[in-house]
Amino acid sequence: MNESRLIAARPLFVGDHVALDFVNTQYGAGAISSECFVDDISVMAWLRLAKVVSEDVPVAPEGLFELAVELRACAKLLLNAGNSDLEAALGVVNRVLDEGRPTRKLEWDTGRRSFTALSTRRSDAAGLLEPIAQALVEILTVVPPESVRCCEADDCTLLFYDSTKSRRRRWCSMAGCGNRMKVAAFRSRQKES
Repeated sequence: MNESRLIAARPLFVGDHVALDFVNTQYGAGAISSECFVDDISVMAWLRLAKVVSEDVPVAPEGLFELAVELRACAKLLLNAGNSDLEAALGVVNRVLDEGRPTRKLEWDTGRRSFTALSTRRSDAAGLLEPIAQALVEILTVVPPESVRCCEADDCTLLFYDSTKSRRRRWCSMAGCGNRMKVAAFRSRQKES
């Protein structure tokens, strides 16, 4: 691993859907590629920023980084469904869904004299990533495929969910790529005149 990849890149939350923001934890291309996940701690920090994991989960479980990177790679394959290796990717997502499923149990509350359903989220790697796998299921089965787009900026690889009424969103962020592309188009027109 080269020296520049030891420091986690700043996460960008521009996807308007947690599954796409998870995929966007690796962005850019070539020499300017950025990686938000470099170890278990950086994955845990992202999960907290994304409000997937609460602060009361004290430490990152062992293997979180490896499973997060594997799940992200599978999410990318599934979002680009033309790929032929879908079975392996589906296997990883389904494994996280199965192994990370919260436990539910029914208890009798003697004070209130009623039943209570308790749900407990697991704190292992699959348990912490299960909400991401659930979000991926949603984006692949509920969200119209044409609403998941890649930013139109030449050098941007970020995905986003276009939930606008007109379905004409073009950039991951108007403040970032949108502004840059509009300025470039303006300069190009100025040079031509």
